[in-house]
Amino acid sequence: QVNLVESGGGLVQAGGSLRLSCAVSGRTFSRSRMAWFRQAPGKEREFLARITWSGAFTNYRDSVKGRFFISRVDAKNTVYLQMNSLKPEDTAAYYCAADTGGDGTYDYWGQGTQVTVSS
Repeated sequence: QVNLVESGGGLVQAGGSLRLSCAVSGRTFSRSRMAWFRQAPGKEREFLARITWSGAFTNYRDSVKGRFFISRVDAKNTVYLQMNSLKPEDTAAYYCAADTGGDGTYDYWGQGTQVTVSS
């Protein structure tokens, strides 16, 4: 069983930065692909960033490349999303997810943390 808990969201002005954290409990963290998603009201959930179990490979949604950075620290069982140059359109609930089976299915999700970017 894997439990994910996000933190670090809040209200920030456009151009500001936030770092989201996802604390992971479970023995499979080091072998899990981790990802961040977000969902704005009335919109579909969208993929933001993914990192492999080794941390050697990452993938980003085009709209956040160069602004958002995903990382993981296995010793702390934590995955991070550093968010820079935030824009009002980044306002959404942000979710951490784990693909423990390595099959592309994110089988564990956090409760979400709200990020609101003001103009």
